[in-house]
Amino acid sequence: MAPQTACFIVIGNEILSGRTQDANTVVLAHALNCQGIKLEETRTIPDIRERIISTLNECRTRFDFIFTSGGIGPTHDDITSSSIADALGLPLTCHEETFTLLEKCFEPGSFNKARQRMAWFPQGAEPIKSDISVAPGFSIKNIYVMAGVPSIFHSMVNWLVPRLPKGKPLQSLSWYGFNVYESSIAEPLTKLQEEYPTLDLGSYPFEKGEKKGVALVAKGYDAQSVQEAGKRIKLILQNIKATPFEGDP
Repeated sequence: MAPQTACFIVIGNEILSGRTQDANTVVLAHALNCQGIKLEETRTIPDIRERIISTLNECRTRFDFIFTSGGIGPTHDDITSSSIADALGLPLTCHEETFTLLEKCFEPGSFNKARQRMAWFPQGAEPIKSDISVAPGFSIKNIYVMAGVPSIFHSMVNWLVPRLPKGKPLQSLSWYGFNVYESSIAEPLTKLQEEYPTLDLGSYPFEKGEKKGVALVAKGYDAQSVQEAGKRIKLILQNIKATPFEGDP
């Protein structure tokens, strides 16, 4: 059975300008792998309402899960929540429980309209919690909306992903060899990929100190197939007189 699929939409002008480096994709990918959900695509888009709406509407029909990061804070350019509401044709409404929790965090009179915005979700959305911030993300239909700040995003992922339907976790086996060139293993690796079309087989050049080599990796959701392909990968290295080492270089 094929794994459920996911798309991650990173929202933020600061990512596209290079001011901020994305640190969230790797965290989400690892968490989804363990849950048996395949992250098939990531996109990075600006804080432009029309782009958020069009990207969301395109992706939410193609993937089982849509995850987003960024744009749910209190400032003028935090437009993710209202854009998602528009994409779904839903009103933006105050989530009373979240409003109350946020209000308790501020001094009397300081819970202004900007801060109150963080309690407004598309109608019917449920909060995604964090043990770092009282301000939550939210989920609506198959869309999961989280903060862009890495520490808060990571906390939300830790809370959310174990609550999603669990499939077979991603399996992976790696072998590497020194003084190996991709051109020397390309043909047998291609043939092996043809034998195991459901697996993801890859070759990755590396440098370790002054030494260079290639790592060969077999990944997939069928443990037996990964084990079989892993043995064949080891043989590919042995057949070109390289000493195979298991794991990552």
